[in-house]
Amino acid sequence: MCGIAGGVNLKLDKEFLEKALFHRGPDDIGYFENKNIFLFHTRLAIQDIRRGKQPFKFKNFVIVYNGEIYNHLELRDQYLKDFKFSTHSDTETLLYMFIKFRENMFEKIDGMFAFAIFDMENKKLFLARDRTGKKPLYYYLEDDKFFFASELNVFKCINRLQISDEAIYLYLRCGFFPFDTTPYKKVKKLKNGSFLVFNLQNYSLKESKYFDILEYYLQPKLLKDEDETIEILDEKLSKSVKDRLLASDLEVGAFLSGGIDSSLVVAFASQFVSNLKTFTVKFEGEYDETPLAKLTAQKYGTEHNEVEISMNLKEDVVKILKNYGMPFMDSSAIPSYYVSREAKKYLTVILNGDGADELFAGYRRYVPVTNKYLKIARKFNYLLKILPLPDEKKSIYNYIYRLLEMSNKKGLDFYLSATNDIFEDVYYFESNEILEKLDNFILSVFENKELTELSKFLYLDFELILFCDLLIKMDIATMANSLEGRSPFLSKYLLEFAPQIPDKYKIYKLTTKYILRKLGKKYLPKRLINQPKRGFEVPLKKWINHELKDLIFDALRKGCCSENYINRKFIDNLLNKKIRISEEKRAKILWTMFCLEVWKNE
Repeated sequence: MCGIAGGVNLKLDKEFLEKALFHRGPDDIGYFENKNIFLFHTRLAIQDIRRGKQPFKFKNFVIVYNGEIYNHLELRDQYLKDFKFSTHSDTETLLYMFIKFRENMFEKIDGMFAFAIFDMENKKLFLARDRTGKKPLYYYLEDDKFFFASELNVFKCINRLQISDEAIYLYLRCGFFPFDTTPYKKVKKLKNGSFLVFNLQNYSLKESKYFDILEYYLQPKLLKDEDETIEILDEKLSKSVKDRLLASDLEVGAFLSGGIDSSLVVAFASQFVSNLKTFTVKFEGEYDETPLAKLTAQKYGTEHNEVEISMNLKEDVVKILKNYGMPFMDSSAIPSYYVSREAKKYLTVILNGDGADELFAGYRRYVPVTNKYLKIARKFNYLLKILPLPDEKKSIYNYIYRLLEMSNKKGLDFYLSATNDIFEDVYYFESNEILEKLDNFILSVFENKELTELSKFLYLDFELILFCDLLIKMDIATMANSLEGRSPFLSKYLLEFAPQIPDKYKIYKLTTKYILRKLGKKYLPKRLINQPKRGFEVPLKKWINHELKDLIFDALRKGCCSENYINRKFIDNLLNKKIRISEEKRAKILWTMFCLEVWKNE
C-alpha cells in the first residue's frame, strides 16, 4: 500500500508531495523524471521489503503503483516464464503483465490497485484502477497539463483549482460524489474497473471500462442447489482469504466484530496461520461487540485484542474529516479512524469484511424490495400525515415509517430515501446536469427488465454506496494511520460469483445474507449466525446535541459556505429545532453541512 502522484507539463513541489503522501508510504520515497513528465511514489513496504522500491523501470516502461496483487506468484508461473525477475515484488509482476497483455491483463488479476505506467517509446501514460475502486486515483486535465494522485488533498499543489457548485449540490443532496465527480472542476476520479490512456504527443485522454459487475448480474443465475452453492462459496472465500493473508512479508491480522462477515474471515484465516491477531473495539460508553467477538476468537484460538477507545471528538473531528480532501458525511469515518489507529500499534496489514453486504444482501432495505412489501406500503402511504415521527433509528417503527415514505417515489428520490436519507422530504434541491445524469442512471437500472428487483438494488449499491462512500472511508481511515486494509469479499472470484447466486439464497423471507449465514453454521458459534448487521453505528444525535454542539453551531453561523446552497432561514430553523423532523434526521443534515464547512475552511 502506497501513495502515488505524477504530472505532465507541471512544475511540482517535491517537498509538498512528500508531506501530502507521507502517511500512505512512510518507508521510502521515489522519483522519476523525464523531460516534461514526473512520477512520484511513497512506499509502505509489505512485499519484498528490501528490493521493492518504486518507481520501477524496465526497458522503456516505468511504473508507480499503489495496492496488492494477491495472485502475482500464480501470474508469474502461468504467464511470465519468459521474463527474468529481479525482485519478489508484485510491482514487477504487474508491469510485466502490462507489457505482455496490455488491457487484457485485468481479467487475470486478483487484487486492489491504482497505478500509472509510462511508455517512454510511445509517449503514453496508462492509468488504471481495480474492479471495485478500492484503491483511489484522481486526475486533473487542463489543456496540455495533466496531474494524478492517490488523494484529493494532494491537488492543492495545483493553483488553478475551482470549486464545482454543481458537485456540492450533488454532495448535499446525496451524501456522496457519484460517477467520476469530485468537489472540483476539471478534477475527476478514475471510475472503478477502468483505465485511461493519456497521449503526451497530442494531450488527448481516453478512458475505458474493463470490468462492469452488471454483466454478471445479467447472466443467467447459476442453477445450483443450496448445498452446492455453499460448497462453491466456501471454496472461493477460502482462496480469497488465503491469498490476502499470505501475500505479505509482514504479519497480517484481522478486524473481528460480532457480525458474520468479519467472523467468517477470521474463521478461514485461522486455517492458514496460527496465533492470528484479531482486534475488537469498544468505544467508551457507546459501542461494545466484545462478548460476541470473543466467541469466535475463543473458537479459533486467536491472539485476541479488545481495544477500548476513548474518542476525543472536539480535538480530533476536524483533523479526521480533513483527511478526505472533500466533504465526507459518513459519520462512521470517525470510529473507523480510531480503530485503524489502534490496530496500527500492533501491525501494518489487516483483513476486514468490506463488500459482503453489497454482494450478499446484508442491508435491511433489501427485504421489502425482494418480498414486494413496497406494493403493500403504497396502499398505506396516506398514514404519514398522522403518524408521529420516529425517535430511534434502529426501531421497527422507524423502518416502517421510512418504508411508507419511499413507497411512492421513483429514481433518485426513491434510492436516496432508501439509503442515505438526508434532506429527503425536508428540503428541495433544484436539479442540475449531474443530478439529472444520476437520476437517469438509477431509473435505467430500475427499468431494466433483465434484472431482478434485488439485483437492481445490489448493483446500484455496488456502484454508488460502496464505490463512492464505503471504500473511500476505509481507505482514508486506514492509510491516515499507515495501515493496509484487505477485503477478501471483494476478490475477483467473489465479484464474478456472487451476482450469479439466485436471490433466494441472499434474501430468504426476512433473513438477510442467507447464504453467508448458512456457511456460518459450518464455521461459527451458533449464537452469531442470526445476529443483525453491525457497522460502526455512532451516536450522531448525541454528538450534535452535546459534544459537538458548539463546534457545529459555530461552523453554521451566518456567512457559512452552506448558505450558498441552502436557504439561510432553513439552516437557522434547523439549528433551533423549528422544523418538524426526527432528531436522527436533523442530526444527519447538520452533520452533512458541518462536513462541508470543515472542507471549505481547510
